[in-house]
Amino acid sequence: MAVLEVKDVSKSYRLPGQRRIPVLNGVSLSVEAGEHVAVIGRSGAGKTTLLNILGGLDKPTSGDVLVDGESLYRGFGASRRRNRIRASKVGFVFQSFHLMPELDIVENVMLPSMAGFVKVKSPRVRAKELLAKVGLADRFGHLPAELSGGEQQRVAIARALLCGPEIVFADEPTGNLDKLTGAETMKLLFEVSERPFALVMVTHSGETAALCDRVLALDAGRLVASGA
Repeated sequence: MAVLEVKDVSKSYRLPGQRRIPVLNGVSLSVEAGEHVAVIGRSGAGKTTLLNILGGLDKPTSGDVLVDGESLYRGFGASRRRNRIRASKVGFVFQSFHLMPELDIVENVMLPSMAGFVKVKSPRVRAKELLAKVGLADRFGHLPAELSGGEQQRVAIARALLCGPEIVFADEPTGNLDKLTGAETMKLLFEVSERPFALVMVTHSGETAALCDRVLALDAGRLVASGA
């Protein structure tokens, strides 16, 4: 069963002087429950733009995205529906971690439970359980600035998994890490969750992409099989 369906998504931006720059051109994609898909492509190809649209963070110019059969962008109440889906079914892992510097790592992991669209039983307990699984049980009271880059990305992974997402979107999750730490981080991402989740990851790393079930390339605004 497809947990993610991308239907003919296009995206362009209008620059000063009314010039329109196309970024995505009729992208279509289906991702099955539990499937891991990597998207590769040159810098500036639109990988992050695509991921933001799939995760409901940026609207397409045309087309639609469905998560578990629910539209992110079409129909009455799409904005509220999008917020609910992001909170209850989607997790995000970013290259730059995006941790709140004034919150300790337990509070950072708890953040998705505060959105109001999904209830997490004992979120503080759940956050500590996930942090322990990623090897940070001895850092509960620490602020992000007191952690290494690899440790901060582990916190981000725990945060992404707090609500038990159906799908995780990862934007260059190893981009700010050395090779060994990046490999360890990907291993954690695949193994920490109690149940399988679908993954769509954009990356420059061929080694990281090879860990996924399927690798696609973004070329001229379209997705093609890697090597095609």
